[in-house]
Amino acid sequence: MERKRQVGLVGLAVMGQNLVLNMERNGFSVAVYNRTSSRTEEFIHRRAKGKAIEAAYSPEEFVELLERPRRVIIMVKAGPAVDQVLDQLVPLLEPGDVVVDGGNSFFRDTECRARELEEKGLRFLGTGISGGEEGALRGPSIMPGGSREAYELMEPIFKAIAARAKDGAPCVTYIGPGGAGHYVKMVHNGIEYGDMQLIAEAYDLLRRALGMEAEELHEVFSEWNRGELSSFLMEITADIFLRKDEETGRPLVDLILDKAGQKGTGKWTSQNAFDLGVPTPTINAAVEARILSAYKEERVRASKVLRGPALRYRGDRDDLIRAVRQALYARKVCAYVQGMALLRAA
Repeated sequence: MERKRQVGLVGLAVMGQNLVLNMERNGFSVAVYNRTSSRTEEFIHRRAKGKAIEAAYSPEEFVELLERPRRVIIMVKAGPAVDQVLDQLVPLLEPGDVVVDGGNSFFRDTECRARELEEKGLRFLGTGISGGEEGALRGPSIMPGGSREAYELMEPIFKAIAARAKDGAPCVTYIGPGGAGHYVKMVHNGIEYGDMQLIAEAYDLLRRALGMEAEELHEVFSEWNRGELSSFLMEITADIFLRKDEETGRPLVDLILDKAGQKGTGKWTSQNAFDLGVPTPTINAAVEARILSAYKEERVRASKVLRGPALRYRGDRDDLIRAVRQALYARKVCAYVQGMALLRAA
């Protein structure tokens, strides 16, 4: 009899693909399914070629490939797409099977799904996964919440694929019942919104007040990343200054449109903070800055009416760089404190 796969994953966008490769590299056999079969074909014949990864081309075939109790991870866009996958899979699953939503779902949606699946005898985990595409491949931070029994069944996989702290401990723990995992991921993302906005403002001060070019900015941010500001976001900020546009040879950062989108987690953090009466001004300002950035045409027209003051700094260059570094550190602490206060209140 053919051996069943230990875990299955639905949704083969880059995050899903990288998680599959991470699990397989750590000794787990994986079944995969994607609504678009062409993406499955491409993945199986390229990145997954020669690995313990088996493709299914229907929900029925996918479920049949899995050992019992089945462990299924869903990696699709938050919202209706998650419900569509659940509508396909749930009738095929059996009591005791585990379903993991690894996307950025709203925590209240996760609580509703958990109740509905538990009524059917299924075990559900709403699981925040942090680290982006590279983290999914090399080791993400994982925030599971929901059924305790489901976590125990997923724990060996989560601990194997997670990032490691400096002491070697895996960056995963059971957060709590219901939507707790997705709630923590929401607040994590809200803090990150604040962090990214602060980094952008530090860049803006140095770029416009001192006229620093991309290579100089790379040197400054690289130095900052070796001290108390050390973080993944600082590291990739420093690196991006060295990226060049292939057509013009100019620094890519000078050509990127100053217009940002958002997936909702930062906005949800602010909304929930208002509901609980917790002040999160740094996070709120970051959300507002993203919304404001979308008004590009209006901002261009306004800039022709009101140009604003000259931003050239006339004082000591090193003093300003040092002051921006200190201000960035202080405000990053504030963003973390606000997020932790919200978690405590919740």
